[in-house]
Amino acid sequence: MDNLSKSKIKEIRSLQQKKFRDELNLFIIEGVKIAEEAIAIVPEYIELCIHTSNYIPKNSNNSFPSVKVDSKTMEQCSGLKAPNQILLVLRKIPVRKSTNDFVLAIDGVQDPGNFGTIMRLADWFGIHEIICSNDTVDVYNPKVVQASMGAILRISVRYESLLDYFETNRPTVYGALLNGENVYQAKLEKKGVLLMGNEGKGISDDLIPYITHPISIPRFGQAESLNVSVATGILLSEFSRS
Repeated sequence: MDNLSKSKIKEIRSLQQKKFRDELNLFIIEGVKIAEEAIAIVPEYIELCIHTSNYIPKNSNNSFPSVKVDSKTMEQCSGLKAPNQILLVLRKIPVRKSTNDFVLAIDGVQDPGNFGTIMRLADWFGIHEIICSNDTVDVYNPKVVQASMGAILRISVRYESLLDYFETNRPTVYGALLNGENVYQAKLEKKGVLLMGNEGKGISDDLIPYITHPISIPRFGQAESLNVSVATGILLSEFSRS
């Protein structure tokens, strides 16, 4: 087994916290599938590969350092209850400006699982850019990374004031509101912005005046509400049909 210093283990563990991810400009990926995607798609951003003896990383070019560790060391590095066979430390991927006419805007989504799932849905439906309000959960939160199932490697995510963005760009904005037009009857064009709100509060009051096309998902049963990631998936599916 290779040696991994206590200070290095401590640094890797610190990446569970946003403060240190920002300070070091690093984040972590855990799990064979997403790690192999990262090795294939963004090897230039990988700072370190840590793996157990029963896994051989696909790194034929040796473009980044790899360290083989025992299960105890992997547990010390990992943020998972059941550590995986491989953990990557990566530099944050720079924001890439999308040339798509359709983007997704997220206002204050707090749950990491929800945001990661939204990224995965965006990836599925061919959305290349997500614009997030500054109070949205950090895209490099390990739980977001896990839930994105590799979408974080392909989707460009940036944070800014949505109020300033809408004021400056004046795009067509489809906003998910309870009193909006039935999405199954609305005329949808895949050009503009789909705006989704916070899990409990919905879209912020100061953003509502910028919504040019309020839309809603009609309710046919007795459920009180839809999870924001589920609602995002339904709406993106309808836009993909238009």
